[in-house]
Amino acid sequence: MSTTETPDIKEVVKQKYGEAALRVKSGGSSCCGGATATSGCDPITTNLYDAAQAGQIPEEALLASLGCGNPTALAQLSPGEIVLDLGSGGGIDVLLSARRVGPTGKAYGLDMTEEMLALANENKRKAGIENVEFLKGEIENIPLPDNSVDVIISNCVINLSADKDKVLREAFRVLKPGGRFAVSDVVTRGEMLPEIRQSVLAWVGCIAGALEENDYRSKLAAAGFEQIDIEPTRIYRAEDALEFLSGQRIDVNVVAAQVDGKFMSAFLRAVKPSRAQQACCGPTCCN
Repeated sequence: MSTTETPDIKEVVKQKYGEAALRVKSGGSSCCGGATATSGCDPITTNLYDAAQAGQIPEEALLASLGCGNPTALAQLSPGEIVLDLGSGGGIDVLLSARRVGPTGKAYGLDMTEEMLALANENKRKAGIENVEFLKGEIENIPLPDNSVDVIISNCVINLSADKDKVLREAFRVLKPGGRFAVSDVVTRGEMLPEIRQSVLAWVGCIAGALEENDYRSKLAAAGFEQIDIEPTRIYRAEDALEFLSGQRIDVNVVAAQVDGKFMSAFLRAVKPSRAQQACCGPTCCN
């Protein structure tokens, strides 16, 4: 994606997420362009958090979620760890992570949208959780030092970036040696017509931009990550997209084979090598 397109994408994301935060503050849901929590967004952004998790956080944090997964349920966080959420929105995953890592740990949330940051800080106050800090910034330029974070999480945000390679390099930079990348994101599987991909991605992620799963693997490896794993958590079927695609003036019956099973929410795991592994250059340990 050319750099001339990047500011436009960021402005669209800021606008959509700012509007979502304002809808939550006025008693609505953030769900994909203003649909209610029970219509228009399922199966992507609803029913991601169980009742026990929902009970730990303010309702506004749950309503503000624009995620496609639940990274806090899969990241295996431990007490004392430092966690960073890329694109933290209303703060749901930051607040849940803060409870998991406990008072000896810390959870950072990074977001570029003023309205979401205001909502997140209000949710922090309501939750009464102290080991949380929300930072303003872009995920392509993380405002934290090298080797400072144990775990990076994210919930359906990296797909929105126009420079995913830079996001992954930044994630690698701020992780400590042995640190873990544990994010939920939308990915695609296999080949499909470009016009179908664009239309369905607009539904799946509110904005197009998801990577094909093998491309995601390659980019993680290029950034320096190892132990890369992609675990599908929700695979979207043609019938899931019927209502949205009909609004896009697409004949779903014609494109069903192009859609069915080729779009998914996935949990992506990877590890930054330890210092010993990074220093090794001999054949016995690099192979």
